[in-house]
Amino acid sequence: MATSFPPPILLFFVILVITTVSKSIAVSPDQTPKTYIFRIDSSFKPTIFPTHYHWYTSEFTPSPTILHVYDEVFHGFSASLTPSQAASVLKHPSILAAFEDRRRHLHTTRSPQFLGLRNQRGLWSESDYGSDVIIGVFDTGIWPERRSFSDLNLGPVPARWKGVCQAGVRFTTKNCNRKIVGARFFSKGHEASPGFGGFGGGINETIEFKSPRDADGHGTHTASTAAGRHAFKASMEGYAAGIAKGVAPKARLAVYKVCWKGAGCFDSDILAAFDAAVTDGVDVISISIGGGDGVSSPYYLDPIAIGSYGAVARGVFVSSSAGNDGPNGMSVTNLAPWLTTVGAGTIDRNFPAYIILGDGRKLSGVSLYAGLQLDGKMYSVVYPGKSGVLATSLCMENSLEPSAVEGKIVICDRGSNPRVAKGLVVKKAGGVGMILANGASNGEGLVGDAHLLPTCAVGASEGDAIKAYAASHPNPTATINFGGTVVGIKPAPVVASFSARGPNGLNPEILKPDMIAPGVNILAAWTDAVGPTGLDLDTRKTEFNILSGTSMACPHVSGAAALLKSAHPDWSPAAIRSAMMTTATTIDNNFHPMIDEATGKPSTPYDYGAGHVNLGLAMDPGLVYDLTNSDYVNFLCAIEYGPKTIQVITRSPVNCPARKPLPENLNYPSIAAPFSSASTGVSSKTFFRTVTNVGEANAVYSVKVEAPKGVGVAVKPSKLVFTEKVRKLSYFVTVTADSKNLVIGDSGAVFGSLSWEDGKHVVRSPIVVTQIDPL
Repeated sequence: MATSFPPPILLFFVILVITTVSKSIAVSPDQTPKTYIFRIDSSFKPTIFPTHYHWYTSEFTPSPTILHVYDEVFHGFSASLTPSQAASVLKHPSILAAFEDRRRHLHTTRSPQFLGLRNQRGLWSESDYGSDVIIGVFDTGIWPERRSFSDLNLGPVPARWKGVCQAGVRFTTKNCNRKIVGARFFSKGHEASPGFGGFGGGINETIEFKSPRDADGHGTHTASTAAGRHAFKASMEGYAAGIAKGVAPKARLAVYKVCWKGAGCFDSDILAAFDAAVTDGVDVISISIGGGDGVSSPYYLDPIAIGSYGAVARGVFVSSSAGNDGPNGMSVTNLAPWLTTVGAGTIDRNFPAYIILGDGRKLSGVSLYAGLQLDGKMYSVVYPGKSGVLATSLCMENSLEPSAVEGKIVICDRGSNPRVAKGLVVKKAGGVGMILANGASNGEGLVGDAHLLPTCAVGASEGDAIKAYAASHPNPTATINFGGTVVGIKPAPVVASFSARGPNGLNPEILKPDMIAPGVNILAAWTDAVGPTGLDLDTRKTEFNILSGTSMACPHVSGAAALLKSAHPDWSPAAIRSAMMTTATTIDNNFHPMIDEATGKPSTPYDYGAGHVNLGLAMDPGLVYDLTNSDYVNFLCAIEYGPKTIQVITRSPVNCPARKPLPENLNYPSIAAPFSSASTGVSSKTFFRTVTNVGEANAVYSVKVEAPKGVGVAVKPSKLVFTEKVRKLSYFVTVTADSKNLVIGDSGAVFGSLSWEDGKHVVRSPIVVTQIDPL
């Protein structure tokens, strides 16, 4: 389905003041305790108290109610309080902000080579495979016994590491090693949440481990994607057979379990993990977590934005997933400009399956089913959805009548319940196979699943064709064949249909997502606690599993950042992101513009940001767009946050410049120019950018512009001359749009690019021009 916007795009900017935040905690007749996160101005702390904890428990709330104390990335605490108690705490003059704890969700091997990594030369060898860089993974924990986490032939734990190996259920200090250098779990926010045991309740240890051990599988998968060891054979029940390796095989892992099976991930626990990770000494943080409600909170109400700012301000690169709500426009999450936001693309590997209809037609789909085959036998096909009952069309629990589906292949519509759960419903009802059909919202985007019965997932057009056949034929029949693993697929990469899309719903001057990376059908290590589907009734055990999502794309960039950090220890998080963005590719392996899986048409920067990561070029980008803490503060001033509001994010008091900055002048490696739809005639915007030469000292770069359709782009100067003494140079970009000539299409914008070239390097930035309604 095409990603479209009502022209012109209407963007809502939520600029609130702290008093509004305070009033969000209203006293109500319901006095059920809730978890609140309080941001404190630490300058109010009396010197009589030795620690912030002593101050908080003495002056704000009794110690039993405090869940976490935050000191490193954030000054404050979280506590389980009644609304009346919370309102009382808010009266204290040191309180900068307060907000209720919120539950977030996970954004649920050939991929390193597909990033442009090769064994003998390039970034792997130059960085020694990421050796001694420490990646902190915020997820569901880890299954430490997997071969992907062996410390064989690794050197000693880096001396700067200050973390711990926290013991718990089925996890001891011996489960850490020179690969898994530390592990912690954070459950207090989860345990205090109403509906998940209540305050003082416990982890459901029939399905979970109160420890860093992974009961879900997601954390093990993301950790091994980023930094799994290599050089042994791996597959998932025969699929994707090859040599297992993470992006940074020698990087060290620090595990921060903040997500709990069936319960999600709570802001108070995530913020505590940020605090611990920075104190522990990680170099990179990988967080495949987002809101999941389609709404992006302003930065000062978003603990991921707050915690990541504190990390980035201390030199830690933070990679985050863009979300899986694509192909809807403005669905991208994790929008803070100090975060690196990663969407998902395909790789050149697929797992084809085929549906053979009784009339001889052969329709293609995908599957990871590895059980007993149908062996070409034809079975009756039935579509329960023809009754018009939504639950039966979706194959929801207990919705299928055994008499109607027994011994048949059942067509189920995608949506609402998990894809693999639909197969279990069909199996319980006596069906012999399942055809999983996309609807219009999923289009032709397909992901493989390790189903419990013979299953083929098909796109919307194939699904409609099969349903039409089942409805029109007096005795419809079909069988399902499985094609195993096929490599060398073209075109690739393709932007995954589920990958969240721009524009940025908070600040359209900052293009998000930043880039895409492999996120479809990714093979990585898996827990022993559940089978590959994650269903309770799936008793299969597998060392590896194949998953899809921006959750899988994010750790690819986390591992890439570890390699770049190892090769260039002096690079800032912004420089590392810039290197990946300006060298990213927008061309597939057919040498054509990347396709959007949802539409089959060329994709745009709203889909892929700067492009697909290409680490073969990122090691030597030529120029980088760097950013400092003061640059981010100026950006927050530019979007009209006041000093107290900004302090919620930055921890330290700030002063905004007397002359108000412009948000579009943040030194970002992309250029987004939103014009007012109310403007008539000619309008222009001028952008200021500074580049730092990280290549050969004496270099001359010339500009090349591909202007968006109907837009003028002028760059001054048009040539940048670097010497041993001149490492930084600035330039201006003026974007001019005439309302008579500017034609905004279905994508909501027109697109172009600006590149600086010296004969060796191409330092490319996307240009996006759009119209927005005035407030």
